[in-house]
Amino acid sequence: MPNLTALTPLGAAHPKSNQIGKITLTEVTDRALASLTCRNASMAAFNATATSMGLVLPQAGHWVDGKQAAIWTGVDQWLIDAPYGPDLAQELKAAFGDSASVTEQTDAWARFDISGAAKVDLLERLCPAPTRRMIAGMATRSTVEHIGCLLICEEDRFRLMCARSYAGSLHHALTTVANSLR
Repeated sequence: MPNLTALTPLGAAHPKSNQIGKITLTEVTDRALASLTCRNASMAAFNATATSMGLVLPQAGHWVDGKQAAIWTGVDQWLIDAPYGPDLAQELKAAFGDSASVTEQTDAWARFDISGAAKVDLLERLCPAPTRRMIAGMATRSTVEHIGCLLICEEDRFRLMCARSYAGSLHHALTTVANSLR
């Protein structure tokens, strides 16, 4: 039997964190993700289940924090984010039943938290999203150095998520621009 070792999206045993000038870049690996999509003509049952679970589903361009955070990703579609633990996708599928389609997404994404005084300056150089005008609770799809990403604005940082296969390229772009801002 093979002896397998889990690696972060950047290929390390532990998440990387970089302090570069006034910017901190942190690879985040302790979150579970699942996509949640309301099935056609099931909105009443879908909404009733979300309410009973205490799951608040945001409107377009937003995300909502909570026990299970929800990020709007499209019409009747959300990415659910929760602390890593029991199988989030199975939990959602059991709760929503036939009113929703649920897929496991945890290992499909890489996440970087960007904090510090120059976080907006960094993102303005890499991303066409209006980061200077974004306030906590806003979320959008955008490109960062030609990489499709989810950009989430929190109180004190931005969360940037991309396909796991782009983690190295995104990290390189972020660190290169962070170094240019020193």
